[in-house]
Amino acid sequence: MAKRKTAKKPAQKKKRPGRPKAAKKPPSLTSLRRRIDRLDGEIVERINERAELAHSIGKIKDASGSVVYAPGREEEVLSSAVEVSQGPLSEQCIRAIFREIISGSRAIEKMLRVAFLGPLYSYSHLAAIHRFGQTVEFLPVGTIGSVFEEVHEGLADYGLVPVENSTDGRIADTLDNFIRYPVKISAEVQLQIHHNLLGHGNRGDVKEVYSRPQALSQCRRWLATHLPLARTVEVTSTSTAAQVASDKPGAAAIASIQAGIQYGLDAIATNIEDNEENLTRFAVISHESPPRSGKDKTAIMFQLEHRPGTLADAMSIFKRSKVNLSWIESFPIPDSGGDYLFFIELQGHQQDVKVKRAIASLGKKSLRLDILGSYAASAPIS
Repeated sequence: MAKRKTAKKPAQKKKRPGRPKAAKKPPSLTSLRRRIDRLDGEIVERINERAELAHSIGKIKDASGSVVYAPGREEEVLSSAVEVSQGPLSEQCIRAIFREIISGSRAIEKMLRVAFLGPLYSYSHLAAIHRFGQTVEFLPVGTIGSVFEEVHEGLADYGLVPVENSTDGRIADTLDNFIRYPVKISAEVQLQIHHNLLGHGNRGDVKEVYSRPQALSQCRRWLATHLPLARTVEVTSTSTAAQVASDKPGAAAIASIQAGIQYGLDAIATNIEDNEENLTRFAVISHESPPRSGKDKTAIMFQLEHRPGTLADAMSIFKRSKVNLSWIESFPIPDSGGDYLFFIELQGHQQDVKVKRAIASLGKKSLRLDILGSYAASAPIS
């Protein structure tokens, strides 16, 4: 048989080495800034569009008699913004941005007046900023009692007062004023407190340390270790202490960094609180009771007959009703000859069936019972 001829494969041409691809040129500073400018324009447009929608909602709320400030809804908006954010901005940053957007939109309906224990940049002022943003009219006053009075007289729409500290417990001045003024708790703010030694010069120059009694107490170990010879002087607020320290040689203040900036003081030492988890809880007081948020607390103040077993009987009501108590305090009624009031905070809203039933049962055993308000539970702010 004849052999089949195998077809020859065509010779492959050798590939010549090609020119290397030019590296992609990074965007220039000018082009990046132009993109940012375009985005800024879009952001402003969207913020104003949002404000228009908020204004429309405000008209509906006004027609139905609803209040302008809805803390539960505002917290829902902030939490949603944090949830959808993919970074790189932090949760704290996202909350701060949206807090001011909400504050500005709210001001279109009404410029809220908010009273607090001043001067500016006290911890009460910082708590007010965290709760309301900065598009409000802030009203610094000289005492906690004055905050209650401003709200009671209608000179302020809301007030910020400290109620509890994780180191020192209840703030007596605040609870006493709930006896005198028929106001409601409509929200809470939990603020992480970081104390700082503010003044001029060095630590060795400090002869006196000024601050609010609670702040001095929360730093007593640090003061005993680092300034054992310095005299401590109590004043009405931490920012008042900063004012004094700004004018008086040898004086320092325990206050916020923001107060130091406001009054031209240096931070001699930072984070001097004895408890690293130092937390102060503030109540927002007003004449309003917000609707359910789904995760609420209710505060009650009541008086019982002064005889054995009455408090135990009262507390058993909450056990039977399966209502959890998160806080209970007793404090003397001024000029009563030894009678006491009890302040309790429970989980749930006053309109919840089991909470309403428990409060009604407690009322039958009490000489006096005041519901101080129901409000959305809040998370600590660092």
